[in-house]
Amino acid sequence: MNPPGLVRRALDAVYAAAAYVAALSLLGIFCVMIAQMGLREVGLQVPGSDDLSAYLCVATTFFALAATFKRGELIRVGMGIDKLSPPARRGAEILALLIAGAVVAYITWWTAQDVMFSWEIEEVAQGTVPFLIWIPKLAMPLGAGLLLVAILDELVIVLRGAKPTYVVAAEDRAARGDFSAEV
Repeated sequence: MNPPGLVRRALDAVYAAAAYVAALSLLGIFCVMIAQMGLREVGLQVPGSDDLSAYLCVATTFFALAATFKRGELIRVGMGIDKLSPPARRGAEILALLIAGAVVAYITWWTAQDVMFSWEIEEVAQGTVPFLIWIPKLAMPLGAGLLLVAILDELVIVLRGAKPTYVVAAEDRAARGDFSAEV
């Protein structure tokens, strides 16, 4: 009931690649912090480390959204929807995905506008290193846009009559006795 195999594999590869970028961003934060700690011992600093860590934190968050959503690991209130009959649950899932899609589309649009504005005015960070701000800001519309694709992907799956991937993933974890995502 999922999209054809090639499309499914392509979408899953894009979600995985974005998660990989998020992991590299998290590793980048770690490296900046370790370098900062090490250099502090000899009286030096990593220039712009606070700004760089903040930019990497945003990238970590936004690039991880789609993969986290597809795995059913984002915060989700299923207590009410789980009590519904299958047809009502399907309708509630469709409504929730439509609302989520609209909200994320709005976030994607506005963050893209912000990136374009920063690029047009050649905005530069006010910290010790003059980063071009549009570059780190690009993580927001890219990550949010990918989350929007993932939401629309799930909407197609539900409209075709299948269970959402995030529900299947949560059920699989529960069947294995893994409740770590539910904490």
